[in-house]
Amino acid sequence: MPELPEVETVRQGLNQLTLARVILGGEVLLDRAIAHPISVASFLNGLLGVAIAHWHRRGKYLLAELKREQNNGEEGGWLGVHLRMTGQLLWVERTEPLQKHTRVRLFFASEKELRFVDQRTFGQLWWVSPREKPETIITGLQKLGPEPWAAEFSVAYMTGKLGKSRRPIKTMLLDQGFVAGIGNIYADEALFLSGIPPLRSCQDLSPEQIEGLRRAIVQVLEAAMDAGGTTFSNFLNVLGVNGNYGGVAWVYNRAGKPCRVCGTLIQRQKLAGRSTHFCPQCQK
Repeated sequence: MPELPEVETVRQGLNQLTLARVILGGEVLLDRAIAHPISVASFLNGLLGVAIAHWHRRGKYLLAELKREQNNGEEGGWLGVHLRMTGQLLWVERTEPLQKHTRVRLFFASEKELRFVDQRTFGQLWWVSPREKPETIITGLQKLGPEPWAAEFSVAYMTGKLGKSRRPIKTMLLDQGFVAGIGNIYADEALFLSGIPPLRSCQDLSPEQIEGLRRAIVQVLEAAMDAGGTTFSNFLNVLGVNGNYGGVAWVYNRAGKPCRVCGTLIQRQKLAGRSTHFCPQCQK
């Protein structure tokens, strides 16, 4: 599943390629890819003739701010996207053959189009009218905790939240209400860098460990964004290029391989139905 670095990589690419471009039309090939409005025709009509002013990211959500250029730049609402497990947004020539799992197409001038491709079909798109706020329609936005770089995601905030929970710290990091955007890959990586075993109870973390974990989260996410994200299965940026972080991952997807620090074999076990990777020597 694309996590914060992958979604941020897509956001940056979209801002480089699509700003001020007007949506001339579109096609929905899978109706259930549209979460709002209920009518596919209303979704396409809402986007017709609007220009993309800016792409924002909140957690793993992408939000395109829209303007109606022909009406002196009045608000055009929002286009929301959640890639879920296998979603991709690809900026391509309109003449390029459709990818097998293409679900939505948005057409632009110069024979360009933005395609939403999603093998598992869990991804969703929303059009939010200018009369409504995105979070009132995309209700998942209401449940998100602070961004990892935000001042609100402080050691004091973490200490207050973690001190009240007996959950394993890995499970807490996956809770989007605690911190937005972290998923399985970067939770494992941050825990390795901070030397914390994934099964350690949140309540048992020392102040020093919590401070180290916050630093590790930021460090891992920044390294992943510098590498263009991680591609282990199907993540591609908007131009169809793989992310490179997977080649330098500390523990994720490295079960049975030697730890890059101590040489101990990386272990994997299931935690809340997710694969968890860690070094038993470095994370005690």
